[in-house]
Amino acid sequence: MMVTKSAVREEAEKKIKVTKTEHSRIGEIDFNNLVFGKKYADHMLVADFDGKEWINAEIVPFQNLSVSPSNAAWHYGQAIFEGIKAYKDPQENPMIFRPYDNYKRFNLSAERMGMPSVPEWLFIGGMDMLIDMDRNWVPTGEGCSLYLRPFMIAADEFIGVRPSETYKFAIINSPSGPYFNKPIKLLVQDKYVRAFPGGVGFAKAAGNYGGAMYPTMQAKQKGFDQILWVDGFEHKYLQECGTMNVFAIIGNTAVTPDLTQGTILEGVTRNSVMDVLKDMGLIVEERPVSIDELVTAYNNGTLREVFGTGTAASVAYVEQLDYLDNQLKLDTTKYEVGAEVIRRLDGIRTGKAADTRNWNYIVGE
Repeated sequence: MMVTKSAVREEAEKKIKVTKTEHSRIGEIDFNNLVFGKKYADHMLVADFDGKEWINAEIVPFQNLSVSPSNAAWHYGQAIFEGIKAYKDPQENPMIFRPYDNYKRFNLSAERMGMPSVPEWLFIGGMDMLIDMDRNWVPTGEGCSLYLRPFMIAADEFIGVRPSETYKFAIINSPSGPYFNKPIKLLVQDKYVRAFPGGVGFAKAAGNYGGAMYPTMQAKQKGFDQILWVDGFEHKYLQECGTMNVFAIIGNTAVTPDLTQGTILEGVTRNSVMDVLKDMGLIVEERPVSIDELVTAYNNGTLREVFGTGTAASVAYVEQLDYLDNQLKLDTTKYEVGAEVIRRLDGIRTGKAADTRNWNYIVGE
């Protein structure tokens, strides 16, 4: 059967130059023991914004970038990124999970950071071409995927404080195992704040993660895996859980913080999980969720599960949550909701279950 390529892929092929590697490194990879974000596939996509348009779009062998010490991104933090995953269906066809949602969010982040938007042919079409070339790098092991990292940085060689006029866009690929391979422990952060209304909390900006490094390091020294961030005014309303969105199952209701304050990243996995939870018959509420509500639910026995969701982590069970003098311990071996969410999502992403919402983008078509 003849496969018809999309118009976006066809446009990408006309505009993106391809230079294939002469020596694949795939033989160096142990696909039975993949860790997250340590190894990279043979090729990468790069392009430049010259102040007016995107030029020099090319797929090249994976390599270092040459960047000036005066590069504006180093000094003023104009840098954004996305996290996307590709899987293989039972017929070995690579599929990207919901890339258009990431594409939309990438350009939303770009706008907030004063950066140019990336066209569809470059982001979606270029990603399609790149994965098509590196299709043998897409792992098929349980919990494994090809993790895709599109990113954009300022490229001006100028240390005056202003938005850069030029930019570099790239996509790299990493065959990866699970981000968390065990349930996690969370410390509710009551001193440091991740984001305030009017800030950049809703954007996937590099600085959001840089600002979290020190308090996260302190939490890990105390034996925790991540921080559960709360609001900066009352220090009680849940925001994000480390690098993830957060859900709590209270009775037959799934609650997750709403996005109205602009302090929380609108996670693609978050949105997918909400749809799956509704399919499962649970009530799903997006609203302000206080840590006091979780403590009360824990004490009265209605707090069934807490888990984080994100592209890298997928669904991460929370086994312990510490807030001031309160220690909430949960038996993750009894997590029925989270387990079913994982089962259903994995089925859709790997083509083993019906993709009724057309979430999967089939590479090369």
